[in-house]
Amino acid sequence: MFQNDTFRALDRQESLRLLAKVPVGRVVYTRQALPAVLPINFSLDTDASVLLRTSPDSDLVRAIDGVVVAFEVDEFDAATRSGWSVVVTGRATVVTDPAEHERLSQAGPTSWMPLRDPVFVRIESEMVTGRELRGTHGTQ
Repeated sequence: MFQNDTFRALDRQESLRLLAKVPVGRVVYTRQALPAVLPINFSLDTDASVLLRTSPDSDLVRAIDGVVVAFEVDEFDAATRSGWSVVVTGRATVVTDPAEHERLSQAGPTSWMPLRDPVFVRIESEMVTGRELRGTHGTQ
């Protein structure tokens, strides 16, 4: 890849710092053998895993529990042609431990949708990659 002063790769620590700044990301997974992307609000746990709070009978839970998924967040400014993107890749699992579920009920993400008896899904941050594009201010 061509490297210049407008693009740079981000290390894990900086990527996780940026990830924690935004409230909504996208889960990338497979649904019925086809690629699927779902925007969802989230939070980061103390171990840097991505936490989702959703309905226990959702299609998302059935599709991702126990499989490797990607989770992407970004922030871009079209006017300055600048921004960043972070991707977390790892195994997604439904939190089944009652004590962990209780802890996340207090400190984990809240859903933007009303949920009855929500479940938490943890996406391990096995691989974290990030990139930043610094604005070119209209040059090509």
